Amino acid sequence: MARRATPRGGSIVTMQSTVRFAPFIDETLLAPDATAADIDALCDGAVRHRAAAVCVNPLWVARCADRVAGSPVVVAAVVGFPFGASEAAIKAAEAALAVERGAKEVDMVASLGSIRAGQWQDVEREISSVVRETNGAVVKVIIETALWSSDQIARACEVVRDSGAGFVKTSTGYHPSGGATTTAVRLMRATVCDAIGVKAAGGIRDCATAQAMFDAGATRLGTSRGADLAACVGRGPRPWRELMTADPAPTFATGAAR
Repeated sequence: MARRATPRGGSIVTMQSTVRFAPFIDETLLAPDATAADIDALCDGAVRHRAAAVCVNPLWVARCADRVAGSPVVVAAVVGFPFGASEAAIKAAEAALAVERGAKEVDMVASLGSIRAGQWQDVEREISSVVRETNGAVVKVIIETALWSSDQIARACEVVRDSGAGFVKTSTGYHPSGGATTTAVRLMRATVCDAIGVKAAGGIRDCATAQAMFDAGATRLGTSRGADLAACVGRGPRPWRELMTADPAPTFATGAAR
């Protein structure tokens, strides 16, 4: 199986073959009442499955970094989670501390109010400030795609791409508007092509849904069902050219602008 790294984060399969999904999954535990024992079990499972990352709240970063040391698994910390309503300086400081404690990836929630208002320069400044403070860590930007119209999703993806982040991500999984959809993922990937990664998260609970997200263009998946999906096999993330060949004219639903 050959792969080609994307310019900023992630990897994609460059030939049609059957792959394990685990190396493209962030095994996730963000429950506010998670215990140290829960976190240890998450890390041990991710190491056993050889997942891409464990995604946790900042409190657990140092513990996870110690637990997965020596394995290919990295630690991803959420920032500004789950509402994205912290000040940019707070998000940047939270991200910097997480990296100092061992995080190699940061999943930040963008300012949803700024996206809604179309304040794109503010969105770009905030993301850029987090990227600057993370010393080369991969930054994934959550935009809560279920909230927005197609035009808003595409514009948000352009801003994320131009801000130096490594991924644009669908959802926190906590917003009542919903999680990842294949329609949103197709639009996200069509916007960023192979420039950055696309992470689908929120409601991915079985192999069929995981495969559908990869077929739509996801290059990474986030799920609290990592143990269930670790054994899934199929087509993994693919280059944009290959996806376009398989589906040369994807269509996108247009939601109501907020």
